[in-house]
Amino acid sequence: MVYRAGIIGTGGIAGMGILGMHDEADIGRKKFRASHAGGYNEIDEVELVAIADVNEEKLERFGDAWDVPEARRYVGHEAMLATEDLDVISVCTPSYLHRDHVVAAANSAADPAVIWCEKPIAASVAEAEEMTAICERTGTELVVNHSFRFTENIRDLRRAIDDGIVGETKSISADFRRELMRNSTHLLDLLVFLLDARATTVSGYINGENDAVDALGGTQEVTDSGGGGHVLLDDGTFATVDCTVAREISSMCLQFVGTDGKLYLNNDDGEWRYWRLEDGTHVERPIPGVSGAWSWEEDYRQAFPNAADHIVNLLNGDAENHSPGTDATRSLEIIVSFYISDYTGSHVDLPLDTPLKDVRITSW
Repeated sequence: MVYRAGIIGTGGIAGMGILGMHDEADIGRKKFRASHAGGYNEIDEVELVAIADVNEEKLERFGDAWDVPEARRYVGHEAMLATEDLDVISVCTPSYLHRDHVVAAANSAADPAVIWCEKPIAASVAEAEEMTAICERTGTELVVNHSFRFTENIRDLRRAIDDGIVGETKSISADFRRELMRNSTHLLDLLVFLLDARATTVSGYINGENDAVDALGGTQEVTDSGGGGHVLLDDGTFATVDCTVAREISSMCLQFVGTDGKLYLNNDDGEWRYWRLEDGTHVERPIPGVSGAWSWEEDYRQAFPNAADHIVNLLNGDAENHSPGTDATRSLEIIVSFYISDYTGSHVDLPLDTPLKDVRITSW
């Protein structure tokens, strides 16, 4: 069986290409594997049959690049959702629009069984919880595109940590690039995924620096920026997070220190190292059950076909959701809490209560 897919939002991550990852001359012209359309294109069980965008120029460029029939290029998502019968819908619009588009898709005549939503899940915790609840009510699987969850090395590493290679985790330091919503949601989701943990207390710092409007050609200002802070997790782990620097000088690095060992993960340079605590001395060993380090060049790009394949398994009823909305809300609430903490000059206890759940951080 071949499943039918539609995409709302025909920007870079949908398949148009992203400046900084791709040559400018290729954007909107070539097929890129590291995208929603690229993921669908890599597998036989899904066909991209319809697209929607409010920008007609982008819609036409995307349709031409991905061979979508002109009759199925819809100006605005409402027309696509009212006309098409779709098995899966990708939501690839800016995060401050995710709530509206996910809710509309879940309640629509298109009747998708799966919605594949770009990260971060939403602009506020309240929106994320509403999206998750509506998808649950309509019987729709909400899959959030935190790409690391769809790579084998990360999933193998999660199993190794579960098996106790570092013992009881005590401390983590984590670094990545600004902005918190657009980029560092990957880092924070990776942290809570690897530990299967949730934040309980956050103190934050926001530097107000944003590169996205210029890099992505944004048409309006957003509140997303660089920042970070301290996070206490419900397993007792204390994490220091720094996502203040620009892309060109950043590295995604995490160091885990536990009672039985320590891990160093540099995902930008493809270096993963592990030391086992033996008789009071840290001795370097291969990471048990993990072959090789993670890389942007291969693992990140392959994450999209992997996610599309996972969606097929969900549609077939053969899998449990690797990246549900409930999990995506864990990283979002940390980011929102960084902003609240910086604004109020105090620490923030999680989970957030209303009205703090309604605090919106807009981002591209």
